[in-house]
Formats: sequence, C-alpha cells, structure tokens
Amino acid sequence: MLTLTTIIVALNVIFSWIAFQNPDLQSKWMLNPYMVIQRNQYYRVITHAFIHGNFLHLFFNMYVLYSFGKLLEEIFTSEGIFGQLFPGVQFWGATQGYVVFGLLYFGAIVFSVLPALRKHRENPGYNSLGASGAVSGVVMACMLLLPIMPLRFIFIPIDIPAFIMGVAYLAYEYFMNKRGGTGIAHDAHLYGAIFALIFLLFLRPGFGLHFISEVAAFVSSW
Repeated sequence: MLTLTTIIVALNVIFSWIAFQNPDLQSKWMLNPYMVIQRNQYYRVITHAFIHGNFLHLFFNMYVLYSFGKLLEEIFTSEGIFGQLFPGVQFWGATQGYVVFGLLYFGAIVFSVLPALRKHRENPGYNSLGASGAVSGVVMACMLLLPIMPLRFIFIPIDIPAFIMGVAYLAYEYFMNKRGGTGIAHDAHLYGAIFALIFLLFLRPGFGLHFISEVAAFVSSW
C-alpha cells in the first residue's frame, strides 16, 4: 500500500541521488541560514531535509523513518484517534490521520531548523542537510504514544522501554548540542523531537495522560 512514509522515503532517495550526482544542486538545496535570512531563499528550509551527505547517512535516516513512520501512520489512521480535527477533509478517501502525519513531519522539519537560523544567520559558511530533524519527530511521536514498546540499540541485545530510550535520547542530544564540535546538527534532532511532543499534546492532551498511566503501570510491575 502506498503511504506517506513510502512517498517521503522515495522522495529522499530520489533527491539525495540527484544531489550526489550534482554538487552544485546539493549546495543550492542545503540549509544555509545566511542565504535563508539574507537572500530570502526560504525553500532551503524544506529542501535540505530531502538530501543527504552520503549513502550511509541516507540509509540510516530512511531505515529509521520507514520503521517508525509505518507504525505511526497505523496509529494515526486508527478509527477515532483524532475524531474530526479537520471536518470534511479526506486524504486518499481515508482518514485525517494522514493529514496529521504530514503536519507533524513537515512541522518538525521547520521547527528543527530554528536554532540554526538564529545562531548562524550571519555565517555564510554554515550548511546542514538531512532528514534527521523530521525523523527524530516521528520517532519521538511513537515513543509518546507507545511508551513501553520494547526497543533495542544496535549491538545491545536487550529490550529497553521506549520511554527510557526517549528520555535518554533527549538528554544525549541536549548534552551533545551544548558540547558542540561534532559536526552534527544535534539541535535539529532535539528540536524535531520536541516539536513532535508539543504538536501531539496540543492536538490531544489525553496522549500525555495515556503516557503517564502506561509508564506508571510499567514501573509498578517491576
């Protein structure tokens, strides 16, 4: 079945491949806060999230997006989860859950670049690219809605509840962002994840109560 996740993955692969073959296009599509603010090249806010630095970068982001994106779409399109947020709106004749997924994904892209736009608006040498901010939003949304879902780190053969993984992820990205010097846009990862939490809790505050009750029941079972 064709889903938003598969469409977004396909677009990332296509545009990343084009950028791999054409460094000039890659340069024009990357996020450069100076060019966005000073030259009004606002399209970079979106285009940078559909290109990647190399095949490994692309593969990792798309693997995580496909794994968690499919799950999140299944949740979002469950009957009654969002009610009638957008009366009369139909997407592929299905449910408003697809609209919410799209808003979350693209909202995370925009929100994730805000720190870079603020910090580097006078720095023409700063560039970034990749879907990591939006992917972080998708992953964090799953962790909010399924807090005790078992997850595993690569090379660590034990299940870790999603809520513990989520807290650890936020703490790690915050620490690495403060530390700096890694060449990785940790602020984008952090802000993409935070956007997902704010967005979903705004739409349905009950998601927060569900998260608390699930975690409390899990902890009490130890």
